[in-house]
Amino acid sequence: MTIRLYNTLTREKEEFKPLEEGKVKMYVCGPTVYNYIHIGNARPAIVYDTVRRYLEYRGYDVQFVSNFTDVDDKLIKAAKELGEDVPTIANRFIDAYFEDTSALGCKKADIHPTVTENIDIIIEFITALIDKGYAYESQGDVYYRTRKFDGYGKLSHQSIDELKVGARIDVGDKKEDALDFVLWKAAKEGEISWVSPWGEGRPGWHIECSAMAKKYLGETIDIHAGGQDLAFPHHENEIAQTEALTGKTFARYWMHNGYINIDNEKMSKSLGNFVLVHDIIKEQDPQVLRFFMLSVHYRHPINYNLELLQNAEAGLDRLKTSYENLQHRKETSANLSEQNESWLEKLEELKSQFIAEMDDDFNTANGISVLFELSKQANYYLMEKNTDTKIIDAFIQQFDDFFSVLGLTVGEAELLDEEIEELIQKRIQARKDRNFQLADDIRDKLKEMNIILEDTPQGTRWKRG
Repeated sequence: MTIRLYNTLTREKEEFKPLEEGKVKMYVCGPTVYNYIHIGNARPAIVYDTVRRYLEYRGYDVQFVSNFTDVDDKLIKAAKELGEDVPTIANRFIDAYFEDTSALGCKKADIHPTVTENIDIIIEFITALIDKGYAYESQGDVYYRTRKFDGYGKLSHQSIDELKVGARIDVGDKKEDALDFVLWKAAKEGEISWVSPWGEGRPGWHIECSAMAKKYLGETIDIHAGGQDLAFPHHENEIAQTEALTGKTFARYWMHNGYINIDNEKMSKSLGNFVLVHDIIKEQDPQVLRFFMLSVHYRHPINYNLELLQNAEAGLDRLKTSYENLQHRKETSANLSEQNESWLEKLEELKSQFIAEMDDDFNTANGISVLFELSKQANYYLMEKNTDTKIIDAFIQQFDDFFSVLGLTVGEAELLDEEIEELIQKRIQARKDRNFQLADDIRDKLKEMNIILEDTPQGTRWKRG
């Protein structure tokens, strides 16, 4: 079986063939960190975390990069309104992003680069575009000559004369052409800025992802992903910038998830239906929100309201109940001399069905249908008078695998290695401070999470029980 995914560039499902066998280079556009993330930000975080998990499940080594835009007009405006500097606000909401997405079951990217830590490579990128004639300086700004790039419009499938002026910039007399977009903005008085060959300023929006994808993943990557709203102009401009510089294909596959509506209306601040994840997860299990997001194919629009969220909660509870019943029955099951192999064959069939659905453009909605069928079959098996430990274990393993791919957990969320190490360091410090009660509490907490500690002369070691 092979994975097929819908490529926005070609408007077709294509067989997925990464550049390097067994390895995937994947870049996902992250948020602008001027506020808590809303559910529109949460959808790509959940979707592409699941894509990453599934690729890993299928044996790929995934190098996953997702950026933070930590300087732009919105951040500068927020800094003025709050009387704080831009880095303070950005760092606060980067921390909030990790807190919210961790609650949603999203793993951290291998690298989370920011604009401000990559100013030098952005300037180098822009300088190279100027040297090649694709960009020009005008009154301290630098613009990209859109018409000079022959392939402009190939992602959005529009001819250049049909395209609207790019987002986030105003048309003015500084530009040679209305379609040209900004790469570097001259600083206004009091704004955060950096020294460049064109004077004090800061990067434009589009250039950051081109520069960082190239730096951390190379000139050609396998998958570039983000929300549908980013396809034009952001991703279109990324292609133009990067391919003009390198002369190579920037990304071989482009993935875009659909919009979120609130009660069948587009989410927007002006309509007052702007929903923050930070607020939702105070009242609702974040796993339910993740399950809800994955219950619709990622390319389709999704409608959010409390009734639909409650339906998702009921569905997830059914699955968890089946899983917990298996765990409970395991305690009284026996190793039967004669096993009913048909149950093991059924589980293999369900595994194949799950893989087939996920191989078909990461269809989590259909994958969840297979998960419900697994639950149904588990319930049937538990109706038998005598149950076999081997078959119970096989059911549990199948649940674990499907849940892991979908980023779902049953009961307490599993601690990540970095979280375990952090708790161990706190325990070591507590022992140094002779706070033995705290040290014992941490040990007990880890034990409850099935983490076994061993104190040795070389230090504290741990393993999963």
